[in-house]
Amino acid sequence: MITGKNYIGNALSAKGSKEFRTFDPLLNLETEWTFYEASEAEVKQAVDLSWDAFSKYQEISGSRKAGFLREIAHQIEALDDHLIQVYCRETGLPQGRAKGERGRTCFQLRTFANLVEEGSWVNATIDTAEPNRDPIPKPDLRKMSVPIGPIAVFGASNFPLAYSTAGGDTASALASGCPVVVKSHPMHAGTGELIASAIIKAVEKTGMPNGVFSNLNSSGIEVGQQLVNHPKIKGVGFTGSIQGGRALFDMASRREEPIPVFAEMGSINPVVFLPGALRTRANEWAKTYAGSITLGTGQFCTNPGLLLGIKSDGLNEFVQTLSDEIVQIEPSSMLHPNIISKYRDNKKGMVGEPGVNVVADYTTEVAENHARQAIVKVAGASFIKNPKLHQEVFGPFSMVVECAHEEELIQAIAGLEGQLTGTVIAGQKELVEHQAVINALQNRVGRLIFNGVPTGVEVCPAMQHGGPYPASTDSRFGAVGIHAIERWVRPISYQNWPNVSLPDALKDENPLGIPRLVNNQVTSEPI
Repeated sequence: MITGKNYIGNALSAKGSKEFRTFDPLLNLETEWTFYEASEAEVKQAVDLSWDAFSKYQEISGSRKAGFLREIAHQIEALDDHLIQVYCRETGLPQGRAKGERGRTCFQLRTFANLVEEGSWVNATIDTAEPNRDPIPKPDLRKMSVPIGPIAVFGASNFPLAYSTAGGDTASALASGCPVVVKSHPMHAGTGELIASAIIKAVEKTGMPNGVFSNLNSSGIEVGQQLVNHPKIKGVGFTGSIQGGRALFDMASRREEPIPVFAEMGSINPVVFLPGALRTRANEWAKTYAGSITLGTGQFCTNPGLLLGIKSDGLNEFVQTLSDEIVQIEPSSMLHPNIISKYRDNKKGMVGEPGVNVVADYTTEVAENHARQAIVKVAGASFIKNPKLHQEVFGPFSMVVECAHEEELIQAIAGLEGQLTGTVIAGQKELVEHQAVINALQNRVGRLIFNGVPTGVEVCPAMQHGGPYPASTDSRFGAVGIHAIERWVRPISYQNWPNVSLPDALKDENPLGIPRLVNNQVTSEPI
């Protein structure tokens, strides 16, 4: 049942005076659920409770945390069709997408459960003492990763499950030993409350400390600002716009004690088409990319918004087929009237820039909140001179950049802002022949894709879902995969510490049985 209330730890609360509702974009009307925005007092209560919980939660064993994370996944699955129905109501997305995202969310939780149960993620490093070393004795030093404290997680508009209440930020933070306070996204507050209820059930069932998780409703920016400015919040996870992420980053930097903000913000995901691939497979790639650009109404952070190539008959054929194919795809609903309004404004603004020509635009009447897909084309020289053409148009939109020669292509790529992904469509020999192009692209992205599409982010240890700014605020880390846990920890060294008082990960006998770096050798053996 959706109550519209906030979870302050394990208790429901609705003390604020501001109310709001979510929106059904398919029916084009508000849902029946009323939500109560968290008051300043409730925000403070949730953070204070999380700080109290941290003193206990950081000491909980990996096996108990693993049980907690698995129970969260179990409780999410127990919500069954009710969760799917609310998700679809609040997003306009189909049931297949909802079920797929639920599966991914639970997979992430179970993956982190396996990680903390095994235990080697703490990166235990030991250098034993050499008391007789000449001329200075060497002390015994032992280092491991420890959690930093309560984390504020901001729900994402386009992924109500996988990047929101129990998504990658929350799962990795809880796995590390950090409590979480979620600022639920106002576009899917009902979905957020259901997931929060599942987490709270898991908290109670597994005996986790009250306050290890809270969920706060918010229709504006005030709750988020209060969270980031609270001195007991020690880190922030955010997925959203460049403007929003940068505002949080700046706010966190101005605190008396600055804290890290790990924000994944924006990307146009450049795709480079090398000449050989277009000579042989232009039509095939055009059809593939028509589907990728419109997938999920273009509402993916990895949507291919920029297609670059060198002037040729192959590129002309690609653009023509892409234009023909994309207008045959039935438009679908965007997540919210606010999002489609921004899409229309940004699309109009991009089309109005000098040198930009529309080559495909869906002109038939569409249902309310459905987006008309479009392809535009611009010369490489114009693209290089105009940074406005580098900006993301969130939705089913892509720009083709026709470069005069390879040097111009390299210049266009090198001038891009940081991106999540970069794709190369080429024959294998072309990778060698155009190494300068590949090098330029590699310097601007977090993930390089060969002969594929950027839409789709596999959850596995080798995935990097981040990139140079403004794709993310720290290109070393992302919210996908087990290494996301590294954002919420810091290293600590113990010097000449009594063995009996060391954490289990650093004790001589290695009671956890984990691999450790001992005197520059990886071993699981006791010392």
